Amino acid sequence: MRRRMLAGVLAIPFLAIAGCGDGPVGGVAAPATVPLPTSAPAPAPSASQAAPASLSPASSSRAAVPPPAPSTTPVRGCRSPEFTTSDPDGGWSDGGYYVHNNMWNAGEAGPETLRACAYDNWYVESTQSGSTSVKTYPNVHKDINNQNGKPFNDYSVIKSTFAGRGPGVGIYDVAYDLWLNGVGDGKGVSELMVWTENLKQVPAGDKLTTYTAAGLTYDVWADNGGYVAFVSRTTQYSGSVDLQAMIAWAIGKGLIPPNPTVNQIGYGIEFCSTGGGKARFTLTDFSVAMV
Repeated sequence: MRRRMLAGVLAIPFLAIAGCGDGPVGGVAAPATVPLPTSAPAPAPSASQAAPASLSPASSSRAAVPPPAPSTTPVRGCRSPEFTTSDPDGGWSDGGYYVHNNMWNAGEAGPETLRACAYDNWYVESTQSGSTSVKTYPNVHKDINNQNGKPFNDYSVIKSTFAGRGPGVGIYDVAYDLWLNGVGDGKGVSELMVWTENLKQVPAGDKLTTYTAAGLTYDVWADNGGYVAFVSRTTQYSGSVDLQAMIAWAIGKGLIPPNPTVNQIGYGIEFCSTGGGKARFTLTDFSVAMV
């Protein structure tokens, strides 16, 4: 989905283009389908239906991947948050990452409060109506080179760990959001998402093919505007993803331009609806390693 992101300390504006649930795709609507593990019901698929094998990162003699920077605050439990915000653009820097409430569609969004003990230990409580547009994307993200990015070919490793769980009600997806060749709306900017949990969302564009890695299969969706979504057929509440391999595969398929800059890597939840009641998303792990 493309979304306009409110200007935060480490965030710049960007625009969303996808729809929620069974609503129309376009404008500030967003992604997905029925809940995982079944694959999302799609519009008529386009051309390719083959299931390609995943690509592995090129071998390299570079040093081993360093561990992510430790959080500067306690990382489990979050009974005494270090940071709390209900501001639509509220955010907090911790451990080299930025935790952002990101109520980018504030004109339609209901109330939302984020409480964080650390960049990899926080939760958000959100109350959203049943309309078919993405309202918020509370997330944690890593900005690369102050969002100016670095060339993809500079990296042999881009891996991430995650642990997050949606509320199980309403319409939402829990997903990575990667920005390439810029951040947000702009000529030549690409957005690559990896959905790890999905409840009644449908991505923008068409379902083109599948991608398989580490024993997991993803339906791959794309539109003509630089948006690509890998939608896991299996709900993943925690795990690790080889983002370098996914980007390389998308480049090989012509879905993303060659050697884009990698500008931002985030993980969070896209709320469309919580059924009108309060719903909670909890995150208990996130890290990005790039070499």
